[in-house]
Amino acid sequence: MRRFLAFLLLLPLLLPVRLSAATPRATVSTAVLDVRQMTCPLCGVTVRKALEKSPGVLSASVDYDHKTATVRFDPDKTSPTILAQAVTRAGYPATPHAEARQ
Repeated sequence: MRRFLAFLLLLPLLLPVRLSAATPRATVSTAVLDVRQMTCPLCGVTVRKALEKSPGVLSASVDYDHKTATVRFDPDKTSPTILAQAVTRAGYPATPHAEARQ
């Protein structure tokens, strides 16, 4: 039993662990979408859920007062235009914010 416990204590020292060689982090981008036709705060919940269901979206928040949605996403998996299309399919016409368009 003592040998087994000693083995468990020494096991982390025996395994090759290379923290500095961890896989590189995915690139994260942020987009702001202008969302029209939101008439109540619950509309923002629908918009947020539509964004969160989209592949590559890490987080989404909606500002009902300013009629915008801010989205953090993986640019290798999606784009602001695709995100705007997802919101539009949910019933709220959306476009990438004027400053973000290129």
